[in-house]
Amino acid sequence: MKILDWYILKKFLRSYVFVVFVIELVVVIIHITEQNDKFIKHELGFDQIFGYYVDYVPYIASMIAPITIFITVVFVTSQLAQHSEIIAMLSSGISFTRLMRPYMMGALIIAMFTFYLGGWVIPNGNKDRVAFELQYLKGAYHNTERNIHIKIAPTTLLYLQSYNVSNNVGYKPTLETIEDGVLINKLEAIRMEWQEDSASWQLKNWKKREIHDMQETFTQGELMDTTLQIFPKDFASDYGRFETLTMGELYDYIDVLKMRGADNIEVYEIEKYIRFTAPFAALILTFIGIGVSARKVRGGSGFQIALGFLLAFIYIIFFIFSRTSAEAGSIAPIIAIWIPNIIFTFIGLIIYQTVPR
Repeated sequence: MKILDWYILKKFLRSYVFVVFVIELVVVIIHITEQNDKFIKHELGFDQIFGYYVDYVPYIASMIAPITIFITVVFVTSQLAQHSEIIAMLSSGISFTRLMRPYMMGALIIAMFTFYLGGWVIPNGNKDRVAFELQYLKGAYHNTERNIHIKIAPTTLLYLQSYNVSNNVGYKPTLETIEDGVLINKLEAIRMEWQEDSASWQLKNWKKREIHDMQETFTQGELMDTTLQIFPKDFASDYGRFETLTMGELYDYIDVLKMRGADNIEVYEIEKYIRFTAPFAALILTFIGIGVSARKVRGGSGFQIALGFLLAFIYIIFFIFSRTSAEAGSIAPIIAIWIPNIIFTFIGLIIYQTVPR
């Protein structure tokens, strides 16, 4: 890398850290102001609140990374343009494409770093963050669902009349094993209770029917311990669950939901695609940001920065609309999540035609 590359790259990365710090500071102050009453109500100590924000800050930083990169690019490039540095670079024979290289390199570094954090590190922190919010900020969760049907294995169906999340007890469970459309066995009980020490379910007052060809066997008992491919967390609140899964856990959980025929699978598929599209969004928005702010304008860089914020706002609107459409099932998740990037790629190419040469 040449001196010019290092100059722009260091300026870009320093400015990015500053922009993230300012935005995070504003977000945290607003969040503390909104939640302070709940902190006081639960008599939380400084260490508990501080520990929560240790997980909250990286989560927000990862979520807004593409937009903060865009704002940084507009800010840095507009300053270079107003000081006539870009004109000097172009006059010395440097092409505009060559000028973009340190920007794209910086955006790639940040994008890959946030991709790694967002895929493996931050989800582990989100486990504590979401648990904190459920306990202190969101209030107790009660599963009010009735007549629950879950496919827990390719040939096994579970039916529950209701489930109590406070003591991990399911009422009137029925397990049916069906192969090739034929009922093989049926197990019924009054209740099923989770046993933490053995990580298994205990069925109480159970009755079992087993069907072999034309013969039927009937057995019953008071207690039965059994392991099932379902756990108390599957009945808990879905709030923020997709944010607590690492990439491997997310793929595994999507497979489980598909096997069960669950209805809310779109939320998790959207999260999967967002984690992959975010790095590309950072590069696309960097490309647009350079084109928007590279021209020196009379009256300072205020207009360019304002235009940058406007484009960032439009991108967020497109993203929210696409995500909502995917969650509603109107558009396939992979298409919906890529729509903003595709549209803004074309916007970037149009803007690129107008940049100074």
